[in-house]
Amino acid sequence: MTQLHALRLRLLVQQESNRIIHEQIEELDLSVVQARSLCWLALLAEAHEEQASDAERRGNTEQAMGWFADAMRLRDAIQLVSSIEIPLPEEIPLPEHFGEDMPHLK
Repeated sequence: MTQLHALRLRLLVQQESNRIIHEQIEELDLSVVQARSLCWLALLAEAHEEQASDAERRGNTEQAMGWFADAMRLRDAIQLVSSIEIPLPEEIPLPEHFGEDMPHLK
């Protein structure tokens, strides 16, 4: 079962990679990719923390520590992905009234 899961995961990653590669670079919104990545990483971290809690309740300290360590690695990845600054597209003009109520933004 584990080999099947790993194979399925590899196939999904390959399909997503191919989809991204074949998109026109102008159509690829990196901020959307970043947001999707953060959503999935957060869900995975939460699931790992739940697994760690379940293992701890069952008294399996070693397994709980493994799940917890994985959750911390995912939290590190979340911090890394969050720190990536995606440049704003320069083609998007700001509306004329933008910042009128917030002069410090002009």
